[in-house]
Amino acid sequence: MDKAEQFIKDRLKARIEHGSLRKLSTKSLAVDFSSNDYLGFARSSRLKNLIEDNLSQIPQYKNGSGGSRLLSGNHIFTEQTESFIAKFHSAESGLIFNSGYDANLGLLSSLAQRGDTIVSDEFIHASLIDGARLTHANRYTFKHNNVFDLEAKLSLAKGNIYVVVESVYSMDGDLAPLKEISDLCEKYHAALIVDEAHALGVFGDHGNGLVQHLKLENNVFARIVTFGKALGVHGAIVLGSRTLREYLLNFSRSFIYTTAAPLHNIAAIKSGYDMLTDIDYSIQIQNRIKYYSEMINSSHIPVIAGKSAIQTILYHNNSEAKHAAELLQSRGLDVRAILSPTVPEGKERIRICLHTFNDDEEITTLVDTLSSI
Repeated sequence: MDKAEQFIKDRLKARIEHGSLRKLSTKSLAVDFSSNDYLGFARSSRLKNLIEDNLSQIPQYKNGSGGSRLLSGNHIFTEQTESFIAKFHSAESGLIFNSGYDANLGLLSSLAQRGDTIVSDEFIHASLIDGARLTHANRYTFKHNNVFDLEAKLSLAKGNIYVVVESVYSMDGDLAPLKEISDLCEKYHAALIVDEAHALGVFGDHGNGLVQHLKLENNVFARIVTFGKALGVHGAIVLGSRTLREYLLNFSRSFIYTTAAPLHNIAAIKSGYDMLTDIDYSIQIQNRIKYYSEMINSSHIPVIAGKSAIQTILYHNNSEAKHAAELLQSRGLDVRAILSPTVPEGKERIRICLHTFNDDEEITTLVDTLSSI
């Protein structure tokens, strides 16, 4: 026991010395430039009312699901919601998971077998990395958004080949060259898997995602769409063929061996999609992105230019990034520093998230304060 306790103390001490110790915070500032609530759904009174409306249509619903979906936790409303979402995304079928992490872990770990190959962008999310690690497949990473390096890795691949990317990357906010990647997948007979976590609500018709915006839905083997960002609720869905859904029901451990989400959560997901269907909020968020881009470009602040709701300003180390965040927070602007090891050393940054509710004055104050640092 003493040896194990000393191990964790040493690991924490190293984080403290590196200036990268993580801590929880309940601090809430006046102006949100930090959350993934791109469309303001998480704070929406309309969404709350829609959830109650949807729940009122489910007679005698329970507070909890009572078990895994393969045992006692399934409900016709959940299956109807999956079909509704699949239709919205022009997919054959969909399977809801309890979180984006569960979806990515369950999808990748169940698909690739010994002798198969996973080729992934070096900047994919930790949940995708962990899913790939749980397989016995050969694994290669290619340089970020570099289709030439992707092709070099594909030329080495054997067995069933899976190419794993995000449509919008969560740290830089840049977009994957999905058309070029899709063409390479076709050339090398690889199955393309795209995580659309940060594209939902921001790109495409009524925010249906970057894959559909580029008309690539028939070229993608599986899409992972998460609900904790623009949709303002919680959970995720894997979209693909009916065969893929049946496969995951039988082989995805993070789906099979967990208690199903309660119907309140499913009603929240359905209500979020009701709002997306009703109004094209992507037009509103694109307007905010355009205004911020005009302001930041005229300020001559060195930035990573992006077309998404995620915007980035790089610093040289953790202390510089933390100092910048603290100054912004002192002005009431909720902006957080992203530190190594979450990002590589030397690429610490301020990560700015734009929202439909950020007005011109708030964005101007943000840019002016950044200019003064």
